[in-house]
Amino acid sequence: MQYYLGAYAASPNHSGWDPILETAYYNELKALPNIKGLEHPFWGVLHQHDDNWFLANIDPKWNYVFTCIPGIMNALGQNPMFGIASDDEAGRQAALAFIQQACAAIGKLNTHLGRQAVTAIQIQTAPARHKAASSKASLLASLQTMLSWNWHGAHIVIEHCDAYIDSQTPSKGFLALSDELDVITQLNAALSKEQQLGMVINWGRSVFETRRVEGAVEHIQAAQAAGVLSGLMFSGVSDQDSEYGAWRDSHQPPRNSDLVVKGEPGSWMTEQAMRSCLAVCNDAAGLPVLGAKIGIRPHSADIGQRMGYIRDTLAILDRYFLPS
Repeated sequence: MQYYLGAYAASPNHSGWDPILETAYYNELKALPNIKGLEHPFWGVLHQHDDNWFLANIDPKWNYVFTCIPGIMNALGQNPMFGIASDDEAGRQAALAFIQQACAAIGKLNTHLGRQAVTAIQIQTAPARHKAASSKASLLASLQTMLSWNWHGAHIVIEHCDAYIDSQTPSKGFLALSDELDVITQLNAALSKEQQLGMVINWGRSVFETRRVEGAVEHIQAAQAAGVLSGLMFSGVSDQDSEYGAWRDSHQPPRNSDLVVKGEPGSWMTEQAMRSCLAVCNDAAGLPVLGAKIGIRPHSADIGQRMGYIRDTLAILDRYFLPS
């Protein structure tokens, strides 16, 4: 089995940009045999710092899943009404313009590689509902517009982020999973097989929202029951005030175990929790998007230490799919 890796979260360039350091990191990533490709962060251009560096350093065999969350969170910092689900028309149109830039970047990457290399684009249903109004109707209108574009073979999927809940401080605070599923299923009823929209569940964001490990399983089951489960990305979270922070979307590695030497002791994402999620999927191995995204603490960790965390996280997936 091979998996997508949100490698940007584990990059040694946690602040600033050192292309030599990043090249060394990418060379280590290329040596991993169980990497299908990257969950690639979209900030507004193909690469946050240097498109040419990125195109020169990627493995030509890798595939990609774009994620729009970095650029969306950056835009929300400047305009809280930004988002494809925003009821503010200017904010919604600004989000559509941003997503259209992602569409162009997908075309640029495919052209460079001479093939359809981008499997999917993950979009998120901003804005934060405690700061601006949003709705299913606005999301529906935005998705209808996006479906009219040429996506160069990439599928549009919604990555569910923590929904706004009155009783707790949100990380994202976007639309409820039930609202997102309603819109997807409504649109899919009239779409061809090639255009069908999907849903990706991020383990950490679902657990952040529900404050229960079982919440990730429940979100997977809900998306699967709606017939739209397209992916599962493992990214941890915890209630403990470690370097990762309590209840922060900081992509904690899985908890240490006999298999996981490089892990985070306080992480709620245990090997068993990950296995439980995979087990409820009707066809986990067949999911278009499957992988992990972990951050590394301390920030001063060297590349060797970072690769240890990555290898141990992916080993959990290998143990599930390749039992000894």
